[in-house]
Amino acid sequence: MNSLPTLFLSHGAPDLPLRQGATTKFLRSLHQHLPKPTAILVISAHWHATVPTVSTAPHPRTIYDFSGFPDSLYQLRYPAPGAPQLADRIVHLLAQVGISCETHASRGFDHGAWTPLLLAYPAADIPVTQLSIQYHQNPHYHWKLGQALAPLRHEGVLIIGSGGITHNLYAFDTQYDAPPPDWVQQFDQWLAEAIEQKHWDALMQYRQLAPYAQENHPTEEHLLPLFVALGAGGTNPEGIPLHRGYTYGVLSMAAYAFANDC
Repeated sequence: MNSLPTLFLSHGAPDLPLRQGATTKFLRSLHQHLPKPTAILVISAHWHATVPTVSTAPHPRTIYDFSGFPDSLYQLRYPAPGAPQLADRIVHLLAQVGISCETHASRGFDHGAWTPLLLAYPAADIPVTQLSIQYHQNPHYHWKLGQALAPLRHEGVLIIGSGGITHNLYAFDTQYDAPPPDWVQQFDQWLAEAIEQKHWDALMQYRQLAPYAQENHPTEEHLLPLFVALGAGGTNPEGIPLHRGYTYGVLSMAAYAFANDC
């Protein structure tokens, strides 16, 4: 089994599957550039728990954790099977490094998971499970969490961190294709350079070092999955830019791959 890279995908607004443009085109083509995974693990910004928690649901439901969008969005389903065996493996891997992981028997797919998966793997024939983030923990904690999950990459599992490179809904523009303001672009570019130049220590301290960090992330949950993906990419991985773009003005749709051996 060839090793898979880990991915960080900016999932944007829930209505992304209803849109057309560069980001949806990128996500629809993603599966063409990767070996087909045996299973998918998604670390979504939209599942918070006080301790790491993984879903063991055999048939996860599609969760509509949003409001105010067109009725057609609530008709979409992502009927992929769950991955209870992968969930058990995750519990074991985290236990090996002293991290206790709980299980959730009925957790479904929130839109941080099914929005990008519906575009990238529309057949929904690959087992999927989700692992929660810990919003009260820092980037370094989530990087260590990702490091513990790194062996999964050599077992055919695609690890996806799903969040947002920028995420300030207070500045949300009602126009899908609104141009990004300068403060969004500056932060997006700083992160891109830190990732491509492998400035991991600076990236961990983005809140102190990056321009307009507070403005782009009033709360941190949408960037924490990036650090899980980084940690799972292996020791000092390459940070590979996959896509850049913006929606609704303030949402960077940047995507990255991380790997040290593929």
